[in-house]
Amino acid sequence: MKHKDKLIYICILALSVLFLFTGNWVASRDRYTPEREFEIIFHTGIVTDILERTETDANFDWAFSDVDVNIAFNVRITDSQRRGDIVTAHQNISSFFMVNESEVSVGDRVLLQYDDFNSIYNFATFVRINYMVILGVVFLALVILFGRKKGFSAIVALGFTCMAVFFVFIPAILSGRNIYVTTIVVCVFAIISTLLIVIGPNKKSLSAMIGCLGGVLLSGLLMLIMDAVLSLTGVLDAETLSLLHLPNPIDIRAIIFAGVILGAVGAIMDVAMSISSSLWELRESGGVCDFGGIVKSGINIGKDILGTMLNTLILAYIGSSLSLLLLINVHTTSLMELFSMEMIIVEFLRALVGSFGMLLTIPLTAGVCGWLYASLADKDEETNFVDDYHARLRNK
Repeated sequence: MKHKDKLIYICILALSVLFLFTGNWVASRDRYTPEREFEIIFHTGIVTDILERTETDANFDWAFSDVDVNIAFNVRITDSQRRGDIVTAHQNISSFFMVNESEVSVGDRVLLQYDDFNSIYNFATFVRINYMVILGVVFLALVILFGRKKGFSAIVALGFTCMAVFFVFIPAILSGRNIYVTTIVVCVFAIISTLLIVIGPNKKSLSAMIGCLGGVLLSGLLMLIMDAVLSLTGVLDAETLSLLHLPNPIDIRAIIFAGVILGAVGAIMDVAMSISSSLWELRESGGVCDFGGIVKSGINIGKDILGTMLNTLILAYIGSSLSLLLLINVHTTSLMELFSMEMIIVEFLRALVGSFGMLLTIPLTAGVCGWLYASLADKDEETNFVDDYHARLRNK
């Protein structure tokens, strides 16, 4: 990487960090923080001994009997507050619930909740984040190994995008900011920062940026139209209903808009970057240099990408809502009732709005690439003509 490129890269990172700090400060000024009557204390630890295991029968009636399993065990605390302390904790498993946590055993990493009223430690759940951290580290290592500098830049860009969501987007919503404006701002930041960090400030990233922003803009406008036409309420499940009871009112219809647009940005950016990069390599190899040829090639490439990306969007949303779809299909016999449910309609909207965004992104990115790359080719031809002219003069 040249000195100039390094300086530009550092400037992009600095501006991204500045956006995150400024955005977090603005978004968090009026953030709602609930007042708790008592503090819930959690500790992580490793099970060292199983002290006692007892079973208790509780017969409610002739048709049902409940078996409670109570386990007392010792745990060595591993968090920073009381590291090394040995405490006795309890796990209760009831057959009344169809699905329970597994019984603890020696060596398990567990999360304990301290019951201040009874002064005892209760089993909360198993600590699972450690395995996810290992899997994440392996993934990041493979990305860097395969992508080298590009892979490292991709990880940095992903980190900035995630921080924008958790440090700017979510605090802004909890502070009562306009969700529509916040969504667009975060999406624009994610697009610009990702493309500039991974690709750099050049015509290839500029083409992808314009195409992606156009696709996201269409998705946003279409979502606003469909929201009005379909008369959505925003109440999809118990979680969204709970948002209505917060002191700072949250527009749950706007939450649907935000979820759809954020979900579509990744796929739209992927399509725009694939077309822009493919056409750049095609132009660099001397295959196609004129405007019409570049646009035609870009649309042909987009057609091939579109088929797989549509499947990606549809299957991703079906996979994330599979349990809900199974439950609804069991209790619903009418297809008209099924396809009139708001939660089902919103899932269709997620896929269709994102697909419309990709449809616009393909010709828009191809057109911008044709304009930028063809003008670059004309400059190269002018440069070559001047070089040939001077060479002929020298030969004379």
